[in-house]
Amino acid sequence: MFARVFSGGLLGIDAYRIEVEVDCTGGIGQIQIVGLPDAAVKESQERVRSAIKACSFLVPPGKKWVVNLAPADTKKEGPSFDLPIAVGILAATGLIPTSHLTEFWFVGELGLDGAVRPISGILPIVLAGKEAGAVAIVVPDGNAEEASLVEEIKIYPVSHLKQVCDIIREPENGAPLKSEARKAFFTRQTHNSLELDFNEVKGQALAKRAFEIAAAGHHNILLVGPPGSGKSMLAQRLPGIMPRLSFDEAMELTKLYSVAGLLSNRKALLLERPFRSPHHSASATGLIGGGSIPKPGEISLSHMGILFLDELTEFPRAHLDTLRQPLETASVTISRVHQTLTYPASFLFVGACNPCPCGYRGDPIKYCVCTPSQADRYWARLSGPLLDRIDLHIDVARLNEIELAENGSGDSSELIRLRVERAVAAQQDRFGSGRYIPNGQLSHRQVTGFCRIDEASRMLLARAVTQLGLSARAYDRVLRVARTIADLACQEKIEAIHIAEALKYRGNVRAV
Repeated sequence: MFARVFSGGLLGIDAYRIEVEVDCTGGIGQIQIVGLPDAAVKESQERVRSAIKACSFLVPPGKKWVVNLAPADTKKEGPSFDLPIAVGILAATGLIPTSHLTEFWFVGELGLDGAVRPISGILPIVLAGKEAGAVAIVVPDGNAEEASLVEEIKIYPVSHLKQVCDIIREPENGAPLKSEARKAFFTRQTHNSLELDFNEVKGQALAKRAFEIAAAGHHNILLVGPPGSGKSMLAQRLPGIMPRLSFDEAMELTKLYSVAGLLSNRKALLLERPFRSPHHSASATGLIGGGSIPKPGEISLSHMGILFLDELTEFPRAHLDTLRQPLETASVTISRVHQTLTYPASFLFVGACNPCPCGYRGDPIKYCVCTPSQADRYWARLSGPLLDRIDLHIDVARLNEIELAENGSGDSSELIRLRVERAVAAQQDRFGSGRYIPNGQLSHRQVTGFCRIDEASRMLLARAVTQLGLSARAYDRVLRVARTIADLACQEKIEAIHIAEALKYRGNVRAV
């Protein structure tokens, strides 16, 4: 007897429909899986056999089950096909009815005792099921809250294979979850308090202003200063002034973390923008993504959030240069023999480093012991093209005795966030009904259209090109920063004062 069951497979951060075809023929009682399965999928035959036995089903002896995972030219990975394979075998042998099978998708890993275990990537699979027209999807109980984020599709959480069989016989035997994801999202986001606040940072008015500009326009930033000047403290507080996630953004981000296997059942929907701070010993694969079973790297896990590289000059130069393309395209493509995957990587880059190997070059109190050649070799770890892609270069100086005696100063993170969100709203209005693109990611054509300047500003910028040696890319980046400064000032027109402030952040931090 032949049976067909529907499931979903992952391809990058998206999912696609998989038809699990099962044919019961004469043989020696084995399960043969075809359709480019990996080792984990091939091993499912033993898990499925034991799970069916644990449910006390009498499978006909001397039968062979051929399981085809279509489309057959796409590699299948992971244990999520255990449940649809088991359902297909039971249907092919006539142990469960097939009348409702076409309405369902099935996904989940099976234990030897028939238990249904949670998997990674359930959210994109449920989304794919909805788009494919599925009426309902059966998911592991441990993935129930995450799966319920998708509306307009019935979610049946199960903990054992017996429950799945009962639902297939009569869908009324199951209790589908009701999705209240949007309501819960806005409720939890409203009550989410900030643990780190910008008013805790002493002094550093210039750096605080630069972070406000960076958050409002999605501009990359580099902090250079001696040890203990507050670089890491500033960076850790950046998420608190970033615009709040919309529900659609939260869903996209949650889908990415679901594929990476970084969601827990208690945190099914991400409420805040991510802040990733990998150590300088991280591998290139850890930063960019990939592996034998491709997974998102740190730059993709920073999507819609912040990638903070502390001790930037301690990272291998080759690793840092791999960031150059994602900083321009907001995505990263991983090419393998059998497939090419593209992960999103629209992150705000924050780098921090010392001005020299000893850390005290230009310091007014401590004497620098580095020779000029040592300092040059130190900065040679950062390539010119990478520095050219960083909009804001900030000198974070040592605090004086008056600033150290303060208990913190300046505006709170909540107040700064309100100004940032007002500037973001201005950018959204500029695009009308189209998808909003932050100032820091405007194309050259968009810069020409949205960043028009008067003659005085043009002459100021022309002098800066000669004096600072700005490249064509840096020229556009200055205009983008000036556009953000004008938006923070609630001004539609870019003036010379905005250009002058933007140029101030393009100073040569190597000369500190």
